[in-house]
Amino acid sequence: MSWNKPLVVAAVLALLVGAALYQRAGERPGPVPAMDDAGDFGNTAALVTSTGAVPAPAKEAAAAHALPGADDRRRQLRRGFERAPDLYAYLQSLLPAARAGEADAIWLVSRVYEYCAPYAGDPAAYADDTRLFGEMKLRASEAMTAARERVSRRCMRFAPEDGLDYRTILLRRTQAAEAGSLAAEASLLAMGEPLDDSKAYRRDLADRVQRSADPEAFIALAPAMGVMAAGDDAHAGQVAGSQLTELAWQLAGCELGQDCSAEGPLMTNYCANGGICSQDEEQDFQTFVYDAAIPRQGAEVVDDMIDSLLRSEGVPR
Repeated sequence: MSWNKPLVVAAVLALLVGAALYQRAGERPGPVPAMDDAGDFGNTAALVTSTGAVPAPAKEAAAAHALPGADDRRRQLRRGFERAPDLYAYLQSLLPAARAGEADAIWLVSRVYEYCAPYAGDPAAYADDTRLFGEMKLRASEAMTAARERVSRRCMRFAPEDGLDYRTILLRRTQAAEAGSLAAEASLLAMGEPLDDSKAYRRDLADRVQRSADPEAFIALAPAMGVMAAGDDAHAGQVAGSQLTELAWQLAGCELGQDCSAEGPLMTNYCANGGICSQDEEQDFQTFVYDAAIPRQGAEVVDDMIDSLLRSEGVPR
């Protein structure tokens, strides 16, 4: 592996946060509509109450989110994000549903923004940095260069004027959460921007994510259940509060079906943005974590945590 275990664990905690490609000139219809003329995809104003309960409008959105066929639609949209060679074109395909207030579409708009933001802010500087990392000839250089080039290929039609910044990502995630996206709701907590900061709400959110067996929600919530939750009474008795608990939530998300492959978004994020890379180009996230981030004596502890998270869902281990 390209990093020793203490360094990998520290870096993990710091990470909270084929097809034809298009040339930028002449084939970009214009800046990404970070906001429409009203500054919004739609008026999704539902908020949680001060008691931490989800109010009626959000409950209705969540109920609609669970209608027959919703899971298939969700999987279809997510596969698009995981596999699309051109995320600009994929984003355009999401916009009609996002403007109509579809929670999953808005959530995935925010994921595209987050994935492509490091590149879109300054494509030339991103390319220069990628080249520099390759020239450094560190043990992780080759893998990191490959991951960054993958981001560049998938995001190549984005530009600084698209405004893929933190504020825009936060806005979209808030809209998605208010429209009924549990993954977006979980992500907001991990970003330190929950819909409600009460203990009752935060505890209920973790319980709802666990019951949902939604792999994206598990991955999105994971940072909030790591060291961020240390000493927080809201998560007493839950899988929370340490480096290993964050990894347990992520690994549980992988078991539930999240794309944790060698070139998937999760591994790409760790490697391209944090330099936490495997030298084995075919190594998936689970194998990488057990090799590089979990002390040998901690593997059984993490396995027990994963079992606890998945036990009520009957997920085979």
